[in-house]
Amino acid sequence: MDNLIGIYEKALPESYDINEKLECTARLGFDFMELSIDESDDRLERLYYNSGQTEEIRNAIWASGIQIPTMCLSAHRKYPFGSRDPAVRSKALEIMDRAISLACDIGIRVIQLAGYDIYYEASGPDTRAYFMEGLREALKIAARKQIILAVEIMDTSFINSITRFMEVYNKIPSPWLAVYPDLGNLTAWGNDVEHELALGIDRIVGIHVKETLPVSPGFPGQFRDVPFGRGTVDFDLCFKTLKCLDYHGPFLIEMWNVKGSSPRDTEMTILEAKDFIVSKIKKAYHSCN
Repeated sequence: MDNLIGIYEKALPESYDINEKLECTARLGFDFMELSIDESDDRLERLYYNSGQTEEIRNAIWASGIQIPTMCLSAHRKYPFGSRDPAVRSKALEIMDRAISLACDIGIRVIQLAGYDIYYEASGPDTRAYFMEGLREALKIAARKQIILAVEIMDTSFINSITRFMEVYNKIPSPWLAVYPDLGNLTAWGNDVEHELALGIDRIVGIHVKETLPVSPGFPGQFRDVPFGRGTVDFDLCFKTLKCLDYHGPFLIEMWNVKGSSPRDTEMTILEAKDFIVSKIKKAYHSCN
């Protein structure tokens, strides 16, 4: 098994600063950390860091030996490309531009985009069209800076499968547009996961590893905070499929810290999740003929 295993920043103790988070990532035996830029003010502020602040992050990376190769950019939930408000769409593009600049400054190569046209309002043909316009403009910025934009398979129906991502990709084919599947989200929507992974294997630049409960009549599904082993994701099948497809990219364990938990308890929970997933990967990667 030569795939790198990373941890999502928001899984780590909330009280830790960036230095402590990278040190914790190393201590727990991970290869990398995925940075979070969500819709909260403190994380949005990172997009406007000055050169001294970004230098501090680079120094923390060097000191810990842990890279930050990917960014989870979920700030577009609040400021979506598909908004009916032109001011919000302008803000969405500004966020994208600043995120790409931050990525260049600290060595991030892949920015994971949430596959939402709009989140807090009803989707429609107009919001989907606005999303495509915004994505086209974002890819122009990404191309200039040589940063990959990878769309995550999400918890809403707009892009809830690799099939739907490929529909977007076929309309905007670009070497800078990729897909970042979430095994939990793929499963929760009832997709044929083997088929979906095979369909997108040439565009997959990372895999989110997460547990979920499925969408069903009368139940919207549970897309986060499901402990590993207590959901319905067939990790054995997922990892075996990826091995047979000759996937050598990274796996990112996506989980969230529990509010109020001590740093020690949080770290122990992360280690338990890591042991569970790594054992599944090793088992599957030895079973493919």
